[in-house]
Amino acid sequence: MDDISHADPSPPRSPDLDVDAFTAALENFNRFYIRLPTLEKHPFTTLSVLDTLAFGGSPKRLTELTRTEQITQPAITQLVTRLERDGLVERRPDPSDGRAVLVHITEAGRRVGRSRHDDRTRHLAPLVARLAPEDRRALAAALPALTRLAELGKADGHAPQ
Repeated sequence: MDDISHADPSPPRSPDLDVDAFTAALENFNRFYIRLPTLEKHPFTTLSVLDTLAFGGSPKRLTELTRTEQITQPAITQLVTRLERDGLVERRPDPSDGRAVLVHITEAGRRVGRSRHDDRTRHLAPLVARLAPEDRRALAAALPALTRLAELGKADGHAPQ
C-alpha cells in the first residue's frame, strides 16, 4: 500500500498569530484607508502605477507594469499615455534595448504620491490621537514587523519590484 500524503490546501497556522484574523483586520483597515479623502483626485490605477514607479524602482518597461498592475497591455499603454500627457511620467528609450521604452516617474508624479501621503496623515492623526495610549503603543510596536512583512512579500514577488 502506498503512503500518499495529501497536502492540506489551507495556509499554515501560526501558533502566535491568527493569520486569518490578521488578514481580516488588514482588509477592514484597507477598506477605510484607501477611501480617505484627498485633495488630488486620481483613479486607483493611476495611483498604483505612480506608486510602483516611485517605490518599486523607476524606470519600468510597459511589460513590467502590465504584470505589476495586473491590467492588459493595451490598458497600461493607454494609461501611461495619459500619465505622460499629464506630466506625471515620461517615456525614454531603453539604453539596453533600442526597441523598448522605459517609463520614468517625473517630479510632478512624485508630488502626487507625497500629497496623498500628507492627506492621509492629516486624516489619520486625529483618529490615532483618540486611541488609548496602549493601542498607540501596540501600533508603534507593530511597525517593524509590518515593514518586514512588506519586505518579505516584495522579495517573494508579491508586490511591485
